[in-house]
Parts: sequence; C-alpha cells; structure tokens
Amino acid sequence: MPATLDHNLNQLLRNGSIQLLTQLQHGLEKEGLRVTPSGHLAQSAHPKGLGSALTHSEITTDYSEALLEFITPVFQNTEDMLNHLSDLHRFSYEVLQDELIWCASMPCDIQSEAEIPIAYYGDSNIGRLKHIYRVGLQHRYGKMMQTIAGIHYNFSLPEQLWPAYQAICNDHGSMQDFRSASYFRLIRNFRRFSWLLLYLFGASPALCKSFMGEQPHNLETLASDTLYQPWATSLRMSDLGYSNRIQSSLNICYNRLDSYTDSLQRAIRTSHPAYERLGVKVQGEYRQLNSNILQIENEYYSDIRPKRVTESGEKPVQALLSRGVQYIEVRNTDINPLLPIGISAEQASFMDAFLVTCLLCNDAELSDRECNLIAENHQRIVNRGRQPDLMLLSAQGEVSREQLGQDILEQIARTASVLDEANQTQRYSHSVALQREKLRTPELTPSAQVLEALRQHGGSYHHWIRDLSQQHRQTLMQEPLEPGLKARLLTEAHTSLLEQASIEAADTLSFDAFLARYNQA
Repeated sequence: MPATLDHNLNQLLRNGSIQLLTQLQHGLEKEGLRVTPSGHLAQSAHPKGLGSALTHSEITTDYSEALLEFITPVFQNTEDMLNHLSDLHRFSYEVLQDELIWCASMPCDIQSEAEIPIAYYGDSNIGRLKHIYRVGLQHRYGKMMQTIAGIHYNFSLPEQLWPAYQAICNDHGSMQDFRSASYFRLIRNFRRFSWLLLYLFGASPALCKSFMGEQPHNLETLASDTLYQPWATSLRMSDLGYSNRIQSSLNICYNRLDSYTDSLQRAIRTSHPAYERLGVKVQGEYRQLNSNILQIENEYYSDIRPKRVTESGEKPVQALLSRGVQYIEVRNTDINPLLPIGISAEQASFMDAFLVTCLLCNDAELSDRECNLIAENHQRIVNRGRQPDLMLLSAQGEVSREQLGQDILEQIARTASVLDEANQTQRYSHSVALQREKLRTPELTPSAQVLEALRQHGGSYHHWIRDLSQQHRQTLMQEPLEPGLKARLLTEAHTSLLEQASIEAADTLSFDAFLARYNQA
C-alpha cells in the first residue's frame, strides 16, 4: 500500500495537479428526530413552514414523518458546508416552535412502534411510492430500526483532476470507465479501513431500553431506562442497528461497477419467499412495493455507496450503468451528541484525507476471505472497540488495534501533508494528530466521552440527550440566521409546496399502473 500511495502523491506533486486537491467536493445529509420538549417523538406532521418533504432540495424527511433530514448543497470548503448545516438547523428551529431536534443517532424513549408515524409525501404517484416503500420497511424490519439517525458524507474529486490521475495510472480507456473504477478502488479500501472511522468517531455506545423491546440482547444496564456496552463504539452500526440476515446473504460485490450493479439488480429482481407470504397488496392496501429481496436499491444497508445524480424517472442503478459513478456516499458516521450539529471541522478534514488515501493506495480486489475478515473486524470494533488489548484480523494474522490503526494513520498522514501543502494550511495534519491521540488513549474517543458524560448526568440516556438537545438549540440560536439565506429558504419552502401540488395535479396514471411500470423498469 505505501508504495502505490507514495507514487501517486509524488506524481500529482510533480505534474502540478496537486492544486486541484483544493477543489474537493463535499456535501452532508444529516438526520434528526423531531421530539417534544419532554423528549418524546413528535406526532405532528412535517411542518408546512419547512416546505414539502417531497420536493424541497435541502429539508426533507427520511423514514418517519418525525425524522428530519437536512441536505446541504455541494461545497468545496468544508467550513462553508458545516456552516450551512448549522443554518439549516437554525432555520428549522425558527419553524419548529418548542420542538427539539434529537442530537444523537439512537432514538429517544419510544414505548411502542405505534408512536412512529411513517413519512407522508402527498397524493401523487411518486409520493405514494415513497410512502409505501417505507410501509414495506415496517413489515420487513420493524419501525424501531428506522428511527436511527446518522450523517452521510458525500465526496467527489474535481473533474479537472481525473485526466491527470488517469495519466499517472497509465490508463488508456474511457474517462467514464476510469473514473468509476477509481471510485470502486476508493470503496474497496474504505471497506478495508472503515473500522478505524468507527473507532475514532463512533458515538453510540448506549441507548434507551425501550429500543430493544422484548428482543433478547447482551447489553448491560446503566440506568433503569438505559442499556449500553462498556467498550462499544457504535451500536448504531452493530447488529442492533442497520442490519438483517436476509441482506447479509446478498454478497453484494464491490470490486467493479458491473459486479456491483449485477449483484444489486439480482436482489431487486429476485422474489423472497417470506416477502411473498407477506403479500404486496392485501385487501386493497399496499404492504410493500414488491416481494423482492430489495424493494428498491436504497433498501440495501451499506456503509458506503457509489452514487450518480438521477434524471427524472431514472433508477439509481440505471444512472450508474449509463453514466458511471459521480461521487461516493459514506454512511457509517454517527451523530456526535456532544457537538451542536453532530460533526466537527476536524472530523471533516480527516474524512477528506482518509478518502483521498483510499483512492490513491492499494488497487487489489476484495476476496471472499478478506470480506469475511472485514466483517469480523467491524463487529469487534462496534461492540468492543475500546476494549483493552483488543486484537483485529489482518492478512498476516491477529494484530493489535493500535498497531493496525497506526499503520493506516501513517498513510493518511502522508496524504494530509500533501493536502496541507495544496491548501496552505495545517488542518489536515492536525486532524490526523488528533486521531493518533485517540488511538493511544481510548478515553478520548467520542464513545468513551459519551459514556462518561452520561454517567455524570445520572445514567438516563433519554434525559441526557433531551437536555443536550435543548442546549444545542440554545447555542445555535444565539447566532442569527443571515437574512438573505432566510429569505431564500422561505421562498424554497413555499415553492416546494407549489411543486408538490403541481406534481399531484399532473398525474394521469392510476397508482397501480404507475407501480407496475416502476417495478418493470
């Protein structure tokens, strides 16, 4: 790995292309539950003042009507990106009145799934499709899992960099194929190294007891209403969170674009007996979009995805096949409840250095054996990542967490140094130095800090996060929203409602015909 990385970094420096690394593209998607002042899930509809969840480009909902999702535009500067995310929180708080945005990944105290309203997107065919897809998720996995929130980090390289990188790699094929292959190289290396991100930034070692319901588990009790794992980093990314046995057998292949899309399309087109028994339309009501292993591509829970902006009526897999990978979406980032918007500038800088390293290093494909090794390391880290003397798996056998992590950080440090040179800063190297400290001292990790603060507060996860959410609201609202941005967001909210009404008025097909056409595409 080092030889490949060093060669590529040196070549970028030598041909003057390194300055293009000042133009990395970023965007964030951040979810957050709307809750009442007491910290319970809001039962109110998505506020009209925030616009239409169907058509608004920056403020929508995810699974639940109460699960807000903020989507920033694309930025070159990560500070601008984070400031904009803060502004979306401020704008929303001006509309939400006394409601709070839950500041953690694991949800508030929810005693029954009946308390979880599924997101509603209006009466258009596309709006009904989005709602019924979520009804399908309820029947397949239960509602509780769908209340988990996270941050998605979208990342791409500037278009001008690709010709220079293609020349460095001595590739003479089409630019589209080269770009897609390079992003899949990034994805493969991300999967190899992503355990480190979970250790460094995982922030969900505890949860409300109500989340587990009557399910058996091996969690310990911290307070009467709170469960936890003493050494866990990210229960959100464990088997308690986004995972299921049916999907684990899919064996989605990340080695190449064609193998990825082929394996994903098989899952979308292959019926599953359990979902057949569930039924698609029962007594006039849809229970799911179809009985296939995946209703749509987005149902596959992956910690990273290749992405391409879709055109009207186009499915994500079709977009990837026709025009190639445009950017990647990192999906394993917990919301850090100790931070007002859940993510810091230092974390964003480290993510950039991490992802550029994944792009420029080892090009080897993933074998089945290595995929099993990756899965085992993932489980060890999310459940007991801070455990003293924890060992992880490598091609050479078991290695200490510290040694394996330092080996990866050494590579990222070299990339960070080049990014610093290009941007005339020290922030990338500084972000790596902070992570070295966490690797040496597990008490500095967010998961450890969360447990310590939780204990000091009295042990109740629900009450602690509720109080923190209130504090973060006060902190954010101390800085007024810039009038021009507020005016733009108000205009977009109004316009989005008109757009939804226009879409509803333009429908000519019955929903049954619309869905049949969608499933056949």
